[in-house]
Amino acid sequence: MAGSSTEHGRGRRAQPAWSPPAGSEPCQLRLYNSLTRRKDVFVPQDGRRVTWYCCGPTVYDASHMGHARSYISFDILRRVLRDYFKFDVFYCMNITDIDDKIIKRARQNYLFERYRKTQPQAAQLLEDVQAALQPFSAKLQETADPDRRQMLERLQRAVAQAAEPLEGALRAGQAGQELEGRAQVLLEEAKDVLSDWLDSMHGSEVTDNSIFSELPKFWEAEFHKDMEALNVLPPDVLTRVSEYVPEIVDFVQKIMDNGYGYASNGSVYFDTVKFANSEGHSYGKLVPEAVGDQKALHEGEGDLSVSAERLSEKRSPNDFALWKASKPGEPSWPCPWGKGRPGWHIECSAMAGTLLGASMDIHGGGCDLRFPHHDNELAQSEAYFENDCWVRYFLHTGHLTIAGCKMSKSLKNFITIKDALKKHSARQLRLAFLMHSWKDTLDYSANTMESALQYERLLNEFFLNVKDLLRTPMEAAAQFEKWEDEETELNKSFYTKKAAVHQALCDNIDTRTALEEMRALVGRCNLYMAARKAARRRPHRVLLESIAHYLTHMLKVFGAIDEESSLGFPLRGAGASLNLESTVMPYLQVLSEFREGVRRIAREHRVPEVLQLSDALRDDVLPELGVRLEDHEGLPTVVKLADRDTLLREREEKSRAEEEKRRKKEEAARKRREQEAAKLAKMKIPPSEMFLSESDKYSKFDENGLPTHDTEGKELSKGQAKKLRKLFEAQEKLHLEYLQLVQNGGSP
Repeated sequence: MAGSSTEHGRGRRAQPAWSPPAGSEPCQLRLYNSLTRRKDVFVPQDGRRVTWYCCGPTVYDASHMGHARSYISFDILRRVLRDYFKFDVFYCMNITDIDDKIIKRARQNYLFERYRKTQPQAAQLLEDVQAALQPFSAKLQETADPDRRQMLERLQRAVAQAAEPLEGALRAGQAGQELEGRAQVLLEEAKDVLSDWLDSMHGSEVTDNSIFSELPKFWEAEFHKDMEALNVLPPDVLTRVSEYVPEIVDFVQKIMDNGYGYASNGSVYFDTVKFANSEGHSYGKLVPEAVGDQKALHEGEGDLSVSAERLSEKRSPNDFALWKASKPGEPSWPCPWGKGRPGWHIECSAMAGTLLGASMDIHGGGCDLRFPHHDNELAQSEAYFENDCWVRYFLHTGHLTIAGCKMSKSLKNFITIKDALKKHSARQLRLAFLMHSWKDTLDYSANTMESALQYERLLNEFFLNVKDLLRTPMEAAAQFEKWEDEETELNKSFYTKKAAVHQALCDNIDTRTALEEMRALVGRCNLYMAARKAARRRPHRVLLESIAHYLTHMLKVFGAIDEESSLGFPLRGAGASLNLESTVMPYLQVLSEFREGVRRIAREHRVPEVLQLSDALRDDVLPELGVRLEDHEGLPTVVKLADRDTLLREREEKSRAEEEKRRKKEEAARKRREQEAAKLAKMKIPPSEMFLSESDKYSKFDENGLPTHDTEGKELSKGQAKKLRKLFEAQEKLHLEYLQLVQNGGSP
């Protein structure tokens, strides 16, 4: 009872109040929106679901690095939104397979191949080329664009150079294979010139629609192969203009019904004036300052659609074609306004509108598409849906230049994706893109790629070092070593860098800064591992493994590492499913340990031949198999499985460096010998003779051989004489050294 009374006296303890931490405001994802020309907070219209439409390629030729610029960049943005920010992204892309460029290229290819099959005689070919050069030269004279003019001049010179040998052969009366060979060279060089000429005369005769579909089918297939090779994710849905003609016709009709389109001579045009003056609408949202730019508008209409007749059909010069009446030599589809084909801009509006509805979250494309293509898309779509919000965020990737020069397919100044992949891997190209802002100009050059290669090497070495550390057998409990100050500091740096990467990605998906923060984290880890190695202690494996897994995860997010890789860059064997590293590393580890034992015995028993064989295995044999051994004094040999070509390049670079070191050493030794020989030669000269040979400077000498007068017979000044006396005395010392050397039996 006493205890109970005491308890009652004290009173029952109350649980203290708890206050939640103040916390910090999380970073908000902001994207550079071309509609506002600023970074806007990204807010999807429907929770975490993101609807995205991307302008795909016009498939009339090989995909080039300009295409890679857009599609790799958008692939990175898409992956970051999906895999890092965890949005549910629905990604649509179109293929433009009906277009003025496609029609003209398909027609010209068909006519040129038909001409080639006629096997024109050499004289006839020359005559045709000369005829084709006349309109070509006229076009060259009219070309104001300096880049295009330069390209046409190069083509003209190439044709002239190919024609000259054939003309000479005909004058000389040559025949047979040599003449035929020269004719074939001219035929290939003059292909573009002849194609234009043939098209101008016979283009209207091409009426089979299949001729216009074969070309885009072929190049679309090649485009998909290129995207797969670049590890670009396929779209969730792919649309082709040729498959959406009925929807396009309905789309155009609705625009007309809403009062923003008008038919003229079988074509249908968008009324920009009516639209711009309508309440709730605005024309030229993206680039208002470009409205009225007739050059840009004509390029948007296409080469086949800017004749004086076509221009006269418009109510305003700024109006653009929704539907084009087909002329002879063009594909056509039935519609209420007569046979025709879709305009370029309408295709995206109809396809995106059909799939994504009246308003999408993101629309993407290259920055060169902003006006007139995307501005016209916005206008006609908002005219169709009678709204002012067809696109919420417009993302435009920056230009790509080649070593600082403008890249253009029409200027024949481009590098195909296939050619780029012959020089660098898809990962290296992607790293180069990641190291630049997606919305800025990217220069594809040797310096750009060297930076990407260095970055890849840095990360790969880090991953290989961590993998080697993790391969050491260790009991589960032994992995959790006590953290010292070094581990605490490294872990603090790890979390600081993770936060910096997150902040960079929130800031318009700034992968350039994110990669720099990741590079700094690897540098910090390397310093930590080097300090541990110097102290003959193994690094803390759990901490380094956590960092390596984080870096692997981020590179997966960016598409630079495959999903299947558990840590670092994967290495695969001949079979796609074979993980080379996990398969062969146990055998390599056994080989390394055996080699270490042999080397230890060879050193103890002083058998240099065995040590040489061990070094040859490390330096010559294993690199050929993609294996690198790194010997460290007092520590186990590190085994790394790497790319064979990379190891061979490293070996060549090391060999070159050693050769350069040897050459410099020999050069230094040669200079030393020359200097010693020159010194010895100078030592041999008695001081009394050292000035006598300088008759071009002095005319008289005293009994010791010292000059007294210059060449003009004028007595030397006291200052000159004093200076010469010092030189004389120095030579006396040198010559005395020489005499002593000879007397002592030294080499003269």
